[in-house]
Order: sequence, then structure tokens, then C-alpha cells
Amino acid sequence: MLDRAVIPGDAMESWKPNIEEGPAPLYERIADAIERDIHESRLAPGARLPAHRDLAHALSIGTGTVTKAYGEAERRGLLSSQVGRGSFVTAPIEAQDRAAAGPVDLAYNFPPVGLTSRYLAEAMGRLWRRQDFTATSRYTAPEGLDSVRSAASRWIRDRHELEVASAGNLIQTNGGQHGLSLLLQTLCRSGDTVLCEAVTFHGLKLIARAANLKLRGIALDPQGLLPEALERAIASTGSKVLYTVPTLQNPTAATMSAARRREVVAIARRYDVLIIEDDAYRAIARGSSRMPPALADLAPERTFYVASVSKSISPGLRLAFLLPPDTSWRERILDNIVATGYAPPAQNALIFAQWVEDGTVDALVGNVLQEMQARTAMALRILGDAVSKPGADQTLHVWMPLESLRAERAYGRALRAGVQITPPDAPMVDHSISGLRICLGSVTDRSALQRALGIVLHALKDEMSGSSAAVV
Repeated sequence: MLDRAVIPGDAMESWKPNIEEGPAPLYERIADAIERDIHESRLAPGARLPAHRDLAHALSIGTGTVTKAYGEAERRGLLSSQVGRGSFVTAPIEAQDRAAAGPVDLAYNFPPVGLTSRYLAEAMGRLWRRQDFTATSRYTAPEGLDSVRSAASRWIRDRHELEVASAGNLIQTNGGQHGLSLLLQTLCRSGDTVLCEAVTFHGLKLIARAANLKLRGIALDPQGLLPEALERAIASTGSKVLYTVPTLQNPTAATMSAARRREVVAIARRYDVLIIEDDAYRAIARGSSRMPPALADLAPERTFYVASVSKSISPGLRLAFLLPPDTSWRERILDNIVATGYAPPAQNALIFAQWVEDGTVDALVGNVLQEMQARTAMALRILGDAVSKPGADQTLHVWMPLESLRAERAYGRALRAGVQITPPDAPMVDHSISGLRICLGSVTDRSALQRALGIVLHALKDEMSGSSAAVV
């Protein structure tokens, strides 16, 4: 890169892409460099890029390669071409019209969708060539296509390090929320109590409300659920179902230690409690380091494992997989799939299978991990000690412990200043723990995230002293 400063429209001659090595074609890597420089604010909205032949000369490549690269960048929505004038960087939504776009979104938890959009367009173009594509025009089996479950088994073994995952036992669902709903429908009756962390996934609360289930919150610390609190809750409620997010817990971003997982399993066995393990964030947390064993590997006879791809690849695929303990439970879940939807959708699932088979999934997840590691570091740098240390170097969300009233006031201040964060009451089950969840992936532009985090910090300045609502 000749000049790493922000390049405005009248100084585009100084810009030269920093092209990274990799297996992708050169034109795609040039488009990646354009996207990276835009997201990192080195190319400003409205900047005019060098003419095709000028950039080709600077890079010692053919003009046709530059033309393909600019075309790819335009297809991704990064550039707009004007005949006789050149190619210009398009403004992100936030810059085009902040007022019309509404508050900056730090409330919804998913990876930056721009990292997968170009792969998705390419995959859709190739999908019809697959031998199993014709199966998508009719009802499939309630557990999903064999090719999809085979790809899922490989994905879960590789990315989740789950030893017990086998294609024959997996069940495809329409996203993690659908999978969780199926499990609670299968395991519980109206009026039953489900145990969970004291602050938990908001989707669980919605399902419980619709199914007339009671939730009992269990205290937790940075190592996960407190065993003595879990045991007391089982004794007092008689509940036989525990729901937990042990890895990068939602919303606290804590990761349950290996020792704590074994304690939880021992208690579940002692009281014959079934475990729903929601491991949506495991592929994000894992990175390059080995994770604590999954509860499903420690207690396969009583754990229902849920593996969603929404957090690590793309929420738009609406794809997750269930692994029940045995065939008896599997058949009951399949009966409920047939009763409520007959069969899962197949075309999006085939995209996932294709990505696993051709190795694209490795590039996708690698991009997400790299981006979220940078965003996590940014959030910790800006927010400092106001947030709890997450259970991995990269996370989609961070947790700011605050007493309930302070959290409500800070939430309102941030919203009035133009930043939407997760409402404090959304994850709350037990009022002994409160705080704010701040999501880092839903803003496409890293510079916009930096500005939004600064606004959140400003909103918190009067609330951070004297707070005692840490995760305990």
C-alpha cells in the first residue's frame, strides 16, 4: 500500500491495493483489498479509483484482470461505475442517510453479512448443477438430505470438535431457534420448568412464553453455571431439563471451563436431568485453540446438541442441526418436524453442503474469525474495564455488567444518541444479574462500529462508578 491514509476523491492516484496471498483468483483478491480498505476507512465514500490501465500498470498485471476486479467490487455493492468518469466508492448506508437508516444496530447478534454475500451469489449460480438439486423440488425426508447431513457431520467434527457427531444421527432444522423450539416441544409439557442461566438467550424466553413453560435462572460466574446453584434449583423445582450456552454464553460471552462442565454433567446424571446444549458460538470461540469438551461428548446419553451456522457463517441460511442422545428421542423429534413443517427447506442447506465439500467454508469462517478478532480487540480497547473479559479472543458480543436501573438509563442514553443496543430486560431471567449486551457484528463498517462504541462509552460515563451487578 503506497498510502494508508483515507483517500478522498481528488487524490485517488496515490491508492494501490495491498493484495493478500491466497487460493482465490487474483481479481477476487483485488476486490477483497478494495473491500478491506473501504471497511477500514482507507478509501472514503466517493473516492475515484485509478483507471483500469493505470492500476494494471502499477500492479504489473493485465487490464482485463483489473476490469474483472472492479466488476466484482461493483457486484458486491462497493463501487459504482460512471461512463466517461470512472469507478467510485459507494457510501455505506450509515453515510448515505443516517437519519433514514435509524440507529446504528448493536442489538442483533450475527457476523458481518458482507463477508459472505459474494460467496452466496456464486454458490446460488452453481447450485443447479448438483446431482441432488432435483430433490429440492419435492418434499425431503424430515431429517434433511443425506448430502447435507454428511456435510454437517464433517463441519461439526472439524469446527466444533464434537466426537459423537455422525451424519446418521443428525437432524436438520430451520435455524437454531427452530431446533430449540422442537426440543422443548419434545421434552416438556405445558407448565414445566426449564432451568437456564440467570441471563439467557432471548429466543428461549419467547419459546417458553408461547409454550407456557416456566424458566428458572441459575447464577453463573466467568467459569459458567454455579454447581451449587444448579443443584438447589433442581431440588426446589423438580425440573428435568437444563438449557445452557456453555461457549461464549449469550449474553455474558463467558465460556464454561472444562472442570465446570464435568461438574454440571455429574449433577445432571445424579438427578437424571436432560441437557440442551446450544453451541451456536463454538466455531467462533474456537479460533486456533482447543476448546473445552462439549457437554455432548461428556454426557452423550442425556445431551441434545444444537449446532447453528447463523453465528459463524450466515444467518440468512436459516440452518442448524440437532444431535439427540438416541434413536428413540430422534424419532420423537422427527414426528414433531412432520407435524409442524413436514420437512426442512433444502436449497439453502445445499449451499452449505457445497461450501463444506469444496472448502469454501474454511475461507468463510476464516474471514469471520479475523474480522471478529479485530472488532473484539476494538471493543475491549474502547470500553476497557466496563465490559467483562470474553471467553475467547473473538466474540460476536460483549457484556457490560450494570445494575438494572443503571443499565436502563445507559440504554436510553445510547438510543437517543443514535445507537441501539440489546434492551437490558431482553436476556434477564433472574434479577440477581443485569447488564448490557453489545453486539459487534451487525454493523458492516468497522469505522462505524468504532463511532458507535464511543457513543456507548459516553452514555455509560455516569453509570459505571459504583456498579455491583457483575456476573457472580
